[in-house]
Amino acid sequence: MSRPCHADDQILTAGSIPVSIAPDGLPALCAAELAHLDWRSDDTGESSPHSQAFDDVYFSRHDGRAETEHVFIAGNHLPERFAAWQASRPFVIAETGFGTGLNMLCAWAAFERHAQAESRLHLVSTECYPMGRDDLERALAAWPDLADKARVIIAQWPAPVSGVHRLILSSRVILDLHIGDSTERLALLDGQVDAWFLDGFAPSKNPEMWRPELFEQMAARSRPNATFATFTCAGIVKRGLKAAGFAWRKVPGFGRKREMLAGEISTPAQDARRNSTPWFHPPAPHSTQHIAVIGAGIAGCTAAEALARRGIAVTLIDAHGPGAEASGNEQGALYVKLAVDTNHQSRTYLSGLLYSYRWLSRLDPAHRLWQPSGVLQLATSEQETRRQIRFLEHHPLPADVVHAVDAEQASRLAGVSIDHGGLFYTLAGWVRPRLLCEKLASGPGIRQIRAKVTQLEHRDEGWLLTLDGEQQALTVDQVVVATAADSTRFAQLEGLPLQPVRGQVSRMPVAEMATPATVICAGGYLAPPLNGWLTFGATFTPNSSDRTVTAEDHRANLDELERTLPGYLKHLADNGLAITPDALEGRAAVRAASPDKSPYAGPVPMRDAWLEDYARLGKDATRIPNTAGQYYPGMWISAAHGSRGLASAPLCAELLASRICDEPLPLELPLADHLHPGRRIIRDLIRGKRGSGGRRAVSCKP
Repeated sequence: MSRPCHADDQILTAGSIPVSIAPDGLPALCAAELAHLDWRSDDTGESSPHSQAFDDVYFSRHDGRAETEHVFIAGNHLPERFAAWQASRPFVIAETGFGTGLNMLCAWAAFERHAQAESRLHLVSTECYPMGRDDLERALAAWPDLADKARVIIAQWPAPVSGVHRLILSSRVILDLHIGDSTERLALLDGQVDAWFLDGFAPSKNPEMWRPELFEQMAARSRPNATFATFTCAGIVKRGLKAAGFAWRKVPGFGRKREMLAGEISTPAQDARRNSTPWFHPPAPHSTQHIAVIGAGIAGCTAAEALARRGIAVTLIDAHGPGAEASGNEQGALYVKLAVDTNHQSRTYLSGLLYSYRWLSRLDPAHRLWQPSGVLQLATSEQETRRQIRFLEHHPLPADVVHAVDAEQASRLAGVSIDHGGLFYTLAGWVRPRLLCEKLASGPGIRQIRAKVTQLEHRDEGWLLTLDGEQQALTVDQVVVATAADSTRFAQLEGLPLQPVRGQVSRMPVAEMATPATVICAGGYLAPPLNGWLTFGATFTPNSSDRTVTAEDHRANLDELERTLPGYLKHLADNGLAITPDALEGRAAVRAASPDKSPYAGPVPMRDAWLEDYARLGKDATRIPNTAGQYYPGMWISAAHGSRGLASAPLCAELLASRICDEPLPLELPLADHLHPGRRIIRDLIRGKRGSGGRRAVSCKP
C-alpha cells in the first residue's frame, strides 16, 4: 500500500486504501518501504522469505518453482503461445506483485525455450514493497539454474523510488518494474497486455490489493483475448474478474490447492483516459523494417541504439559524424536539478537519471566511458539553502539517490575544501559524450552515412530523404529527427518552439594536483580530471549559434569557478598553473531548449491540422473535440535536451522505441504526455495563442 510522502500531498481514498496524491496529480514521489522479511526453514533445512507485513510466504515451501510453472506459465498457455508468436511487437506479460521475481524469471526462461529467435518479450510487474538487493539475491539463490538470469536483474535492481524502472534484461527481453500500489500503477500504465499473472499475497492476507478497481484496470490495459491465471479461487476474485469483463473457469491447482482460476477477456474495456486528451492518442503502428535517425549526437545515437537493439535496421545520418556538435565534449555532467515541489518535469528527469545509471552500467561496466562519481549540488546562497531544505522535506527519497551533506561532508566527498553544504546525488556522475556517441553509432544493426539531409518527403512507400552527400537519396519506413535546434529547418517541424543556446566549456592541465573526486555543481560545474585535464563551465548564451571560443567566456567560467570554490584557483596558481583566459583551452557548442525546459520526445503532429481540429479550445477549454491527433506517419523527434541530455536522452530514446514498436512505455502516461511534441500547440490554443512557433517566437532558459 502506498504511504503519504509529504505534508503537501492530498490524501484520497480508493476503495479501502489511502492514496497519496502529489501536487502534480500523480501518486507521491518518494522512497518505497522495503519488504520486511523473516527467513524460515522447512523440513529440509532450506530457508525461504516470509512477509512480516502480510504474514504470508512469497512462494510455496513445497516447490515454489513448480507452482509458478503450473499456475502462471501453463495457466496462460505460454509455451504454445510463445512458439506461435510471430508479431513484430513483443509479447507482453503483466504481473501484480513482483515479490522475489521468480514468476518473471520463469517466464523469461520459458520464452527462451519456446519462442522463435526474432521474437521479443516485454515484462511488466508492480511491487508496493520491493525487497532490498541482498534479500532479493538470497531469495533467488534457491534456483541455481536461473542464476544467470537472476544476476542480470540483481545487477540492475533499482533504488526503491516510486515510479517506473526499466531494466534491459537482454536484447530480446525488457522488464518494467512499477514500484507502488498495483491499482495505482496499472492506472498509469501506457501499454496493453497479452497475459496476466494475478499474483500477490492471498486475498485473506492482502485484501487491499484484491479489490474491484484492480480488475477494472487489468481489463482496461488488456488486448483482445488477453489471458490471466491466478492461484486463488476466492469469491472476491471471481466476482471482481467477472464484473470487469473476464471469463473465468476453475482448473486443477497445484499441490494442496485443489483448484485455481484461469480465463480470458474477449473484449477489453475501452481505455477512457484519452477522452480528455484525444490529441495525444498515439498514431497507428507503421512498418519498422528500416528507420533513419537524423543527427548523431546523444539524442540521435541513443535512439539508434534503442531501435537497433530491437532488431530494426537503422541508418544514422550526420554531416559531421557521431558526437561532432553539442555532444562532442570530452566530458559532461550526468546530473539533474529537481524542483522544490513535485512536478512532471522533475519526475521525468529523475526517472531519466536512474535509467541512465542502469543503462550505462550495462553498456559500459568497466567505466571506460563514464564514472558514477556522484554529483554535489552546492548551496552557495541562503536562498539555495532554503530551496534544498524544502526539496528534501517534499521528497523523502532514498539516501542512495540523494541526501543532504554539510560543508565538511562535501569536502570529504570531493577531496577538496568546500565552504558550503548541499545535496549529494549518489547515482550521478560524468560521461565522455563524444566517445559514447562513437560507441553507440558503431553498434550492431546501425549503418552510418555522413551527409546532410536537405529535405524530408513522405510518400506511399515511406520517407524519402534527400541528401547532399554521395548517396543523394534514401527511402526508409520511418524517420527520427534528432538535430537539436536545427530540427526546425524541416518543413514538418517549422512550428516547433526550439531555442539555440550557446555554451562554452574551459579546460586546463592539472597533472597530479588536488582535484575534485566528484562533479561539483552550483552556477556552473566542475568535473573530476580526465587524462590530466580539468573541465569546467559552462556559459549560457540564449539565441546564439556562434561556435567561436572566446576569452570572454573563459573569464566567465573562471569567475563562476571562483564563486563555487573560493580559493581553489589560487591553490592551482600556487602550484604553478597559469590561470588566465588566454592560457585555457575550450570548446563552444550549441544546445537546444524548449520554452518549458523539458525535452520533446514523440510523434510529430501535423500542426495545421491540430490548429483546425482543436481551435475551439481557445474559446472554451472544456469543449474537448472527439478527434484523435493527426501525425506525419512514421515521423518522430527527440530534441530540446539542453544541458541535461545525458539524463534525459537515453530514456527518451526508450520512449520513442517503445512507441514505435507498440510496447509498454517506460514512463507513466502523464509523463509521456508531458514530453509530447504537440503539448505547446494545445497550451497555446487554450491560452488564445496561435503563434507561428519556431525559434524566433521562443524565450526560454534550460
